[in-house]
Amino acid sequence: MLSRQRHIAEDLVQATCVRALERGEQFVAGTRMDRWLFSILHSIWLNEIRSQRVRRGQGQVDADEVLAFDGEQVAQTHVLAAQVIRRVDALPEAQRETVFLAYVEGLSYKEVAHILEVPIGTVMSRLAAARVKLADNPPLRAVPTSTRGERR
Repeated sequence: MLSRQRHIAEDLVQATCVRALERGEQFVAGTRMDRWLFSILHSIWLNEIRSQRVRRGQGQVDADEVLAFDGEQVAQTHVLAAQVIRRVDALPEAQRETVFLAYVEGLSYKEVAHILEVPIGTVMSRLAAARVKLADNPPLRAVPTSTRGERR
């Protein structure tokens, strides 16, 4: 998680979804959507960091510090994101679409119920069941890191 704060991460994901929908014509068919979405997310995050520094009176930003690319961290993020996507994809369709609408799209339970044409209790039940199934999985695992110079 870039922000290390859940509510900020949720806002970041929502902003990414909005921007992706607004600029959907920029997506190149046949390429990986997860990479495209991650690049949007990363761009939004960098812009937010710059904005925060300007608001705090630190308008000058050290480009090396902010734009430093940590390839290992990005790779770990991709590995973990792929695991999450696989786990969500493995949910039954009704749970999967409910999770998508509520957690990815950020819709209220009432809005999800309206879209799916089910009672709000069904939405809550599907989300609870999905959380249980996702929690039953073994913990997500990042790729083990090796020390420099060490080959595996």
